[in-house]
Amino acid sequence: MLVLGATGKTGRRVAARLDALGVPVRRASRGGEVRFAWEDDATWAPALAGATAAYVAYAPDLAVPGAPETVARFAARAREAGVRRLVLLSGRGEEEAQRAEALVADAFPGRTVVRSAFFAQNFSESFLLGPVLDGVLALPVDRVAEPFVDVEDVAEVAVAALTGDALAGRVLELTGPRALTFDEAVSEIVAVSGRDVRFVPVTADDFVAGLRDLALPEDLVALMHYLFTEVLDGRGTPVADGVREALGRAPRDFREFAAREAAVWGPGATADAS
Repeated sequence: MLVLGATGKTGRRVAARLDALGVPVRRASRGGEVRFAWEDDATWAPALAGATAAYVAYAPDLAVPGAPETVARFAARAREAGVRRLVLLSGRGEEEAQRAEALVADAFPGRTVVRSAFFAQNFSESFLLGPVLDGVLALPVDRVAEPFVDVEDVAEVAVAALTGDALAGRVLELTGPRALTFDEAVSEIVAVSGRDVRFVPVTADDFVAGLRDLALPEDLVALMHYLFTEVLDGRGTPVADGVREALGRAPRDFREFAAREAAVWGPGATADAS
């Protein structure tokens, strides 16, 4: 089975679960054991050769201009190469992501979409970890509540879709069991780790200025602005039942995630670790 983005948050978990099931896995990424680059379609055929299923996670995000068309072209190539099951990672509330889903469905009608809420792991192993460890998380999402999804659930659903036919053709919305504001999420982290962290609401302009102060590329600044001012505007607050539909159980709660990852934010952790 082909796993794209095999070094990423979801991809490495999907690959590890497939390993545990004894399923042969081809890990593909820009710098992995099998080279794969979205902008270089010469890398696509070697990655697809002999694969019967594919997990597709587009980096950095399906909202990037041109991403829907690129992913759809890959899905068509996958179908031509003999791939029977394709699982697409998507995002809730993202119009371009939903356009990508539609284009992929045209190219690969039996695809499964895992349309996910904001990852809980963004607080523990991604771009929000540094600010949390620094003690101040400043975002333009004052009262917005989000049903943060545990990436472990995302990976488990993806593996179920890769290894069986029951979820073929489905669009599964994956969330946690309750919506929390970012302030409430920070409070959960403080409760399990004892770390002194504050959530500070800021304006969109101040948020963008802070990103530019970090010398981030302008396309990444634009993506972050889009995520926190449009996608995270409350449209994703309702809880969905995709985890239960796929796995027959309730999704993992943010509190469970925080307790499991508490050491990441513990007294000995530093911002350099991010």
